[in-house]
Amino acid sequence: MFGIPNCDTIKKAKKWLEANELDYSFHNYRKDGINEEMVRAFCEQLGWEQVINKRGTTYRQLTQEQKDSLNEENVIALLVEHSAMIKRPIIDVDGKQYVGFKAEQYQQVFGA
Repeated sequence: MFGIPNCDTIKKAKKWLEANELDYSFHNYRKDGINEEMVRAFCEQLGWEQVINKRGTTYRQLTQEQKDSLNEENVIALLVEHSAMIKRPIIDVDGKQYVGFKAEQYQQVFGA
């Protein structure tokens, strides 16, 4: 699981995994870091439009020009610089990645 620990959605996802007795590891962007290769892999598998969190404070603080000019090329550098703009959580299960948390989705992914 990738994200930041104080995120409410991360907390819900962790709680669900623990309640279903599923082991997981947590990669904290702020503590463990993030790099272009990691963000590029997220964007390639999930699509950059799914990876960027447009609801958060960091995104809302971008200028309109920055928002209007977002594309696959420049979004990766922006997400590396501002990891809080990456939707959370991103989980990797057997090499396949999923973004966000919904109990129904996790039940399907983990067969719980």
